[in-house]
Amino acid sequence: MKRMIIQYKVKQGLADENQQYIERVFAELRANSPAGIRYVSFRERDGLTFVHLVSVETETGENPLEQLPAFKAFQATVRDRCETQPVSITMDAVGSYRVFDS
Repeated sequence: MKRMIIQYKVKQGLADENQQYIERVFAELRANSPAGIRYVSFRERDGLTFVHLVSVETETGENPLEQLPAFKAFQATVRDRCETQPVSITMDAVGSYRVFDS
């Protein structure tokens, strides 16, 4: 199991576009219901900072997000939209209440 937090800040004027990319990823997740992934994304109140929490729970460790066309489209241009590049931190859970539990 791999749990990550990813945070970045987009350039002024590109936050709504970034959010639309993310919304398309979630629409595709709902449509396809891939197993082995738990994912939540937040937009901070500054309007420009995004935070993603991901739990990859596949037996192989393969991230199902990486197979989605909407996620590939999001990733293809995210760095161009960023003022502060994405920072990814892999974490071990200490406890969880209704977040990553079954």
